[in-house]
Amino acid sequence: MNSQELKNRTKRFSINIINLVENLPKTPSGRAVANQLVRSGTSVGANYRAVCRARSNKEFISKLNIVIEESDESGFWLEIIEELKWLNVRELLKESNELTAIFVSSMKTIIKNNSTKS
Repeated sequence: MNSQELKNRTKRFSINIINLVENLPKTPSGRAVANQLVRSGTSVGANYRAVCRARSNKEFISKLNIVIEESDESGFWLEIIEELKWLNVRELLKESNELTAIFVSSMKTIIKNNSTKS
């Protein structure tokens, strides 16, 4: 998957998260989860775009770490929604896990490539 395809995929993930949170319960706990999820879920795509503009390997790694954290956090909030049985989030949770795996794999590759250059 090239960077443009991943940009599109992370943007679609953000849009799907926004659509999901519009349907969460309008209770104090529902709003709290919605706020956390919309922040982390939209951050995945926005920060991935920053990764693509990184000017050095060090900056790339730093920004990619943020993407991994936000993608993983999104998965956490989706698990909470699923366990509370508020909505069916299986597909979004699957996408969150896949994105996290892709970003972790990218991180491992860049670290391995950097260590072989030393």
